[in-house]
Amino acid sequence: MSTTPECPTPGFLVWRLSMKWRVAVDRALTGLGLTHAQYSLVASLYGMQHAGQQPSQRQLADHAGLEPLYVSKLARALESAGLLERARDPKDPRAVRLTLTEQGLDVTGRAIHVVRELMQQQLAPLGGLDGARTREFAADLMALLDVPLDPSTGRPETTQEQS
Repeated sequence: MSTTPECPTPGFLVWRLSMKWRVAVDRALTGLGLTHAQYSLVASLYGMQHAGQQPSQRQLADHAGLEPLYVSKLARALESAGLLERARDPKDPRAVRLTLTEQGLDVTGRAIHVVRELMQQQLAPLGGLDGARTREFAADLMALLDVPLDPSTGRPETTQEQS
């Protein structure tokens, strides 16, 4: 049962859905030792690696939509867990290249299966992963993600001197 207000805003609904999804993924992946944020990183790296890429932390951050500093922190934790390797780029000593280890490939493959099943449940009202409504929904989300936002436009004006 939903506890959303009678006339929720789209922003509120996006927030609620993202939080519901994050919590569900966190719970579903607990047995694999991954959090939702870590999954976002390793699943993105898994796809990029299968496409023949060995991305830098910065490239992976851009791909996953995460802050580079956060990716660095996640990558260090995943490296400590034996799931990925971090190596200096010989062509750019400032860049760090990431690669999933054999263990990382195995854990990520299993995590992708778990999350896919969870996604199928979430998208059932839209016809499941392969449903026409799901494809339309995904296209709408992509359109929204492509809109550049300027956070400064929503700030209240301040006065120079307040008495």
